[in-house]
Amino acid sequence: MAGRYFDEWQVGDRIEHEIRRTVTETDNLLFTTMTHNPQPLHLDIEAAKASEFGQILVNGTFTFALMVGLSVGDTTLGTLIANLGYDKLAMPKPVAIGDTLRATSEVAELRESKSRPTAGIVTWTHEMLNQRDEVVCRCLRSALVQKRPG
Repeated sequence: MAGRYFDEWQVGDRIEHEIRRTVTETDNLLFTTMTHNPQPLHLDIEAAKASEFGQILVNGTFTFALMVGLSVGDTTLGTLIANLGYDKLAMPKPVAIGDTLRATSEVAELRESKSRPTAGIVTWTHEMLNQRDEVVCRCLRSALVQKRPG
């Protein structure tokens, strides 16, 4: 798995990332405590059962980070100069422990770098879907990517 150079992308290119991940209680617990997030919906089974969801919900920032991580091998591994930003982050459905998640990426925009002639900016729409094909996370990610050398 290797990322692509700027010159190898076209608007509309779409990737269904092969790596999938079933989210575990340990994933959620470690990420939530590591980031000092005291939200009871992520940590307290009794509070979660009493909520409208009736169960622990996976920390949304874990879902977001996992979505980006699943995309890296096919998008920017070895070609990234810098991530420039994430926009329009949305989480239309909650993620539960035991959900199996997969990611997709589609090139939304390409533009030459004004300050770096050996690089360009790629903007992807990343989506994370659960085992029911429901979108659980979506964002735009812009990255400064190397052009093919020589």
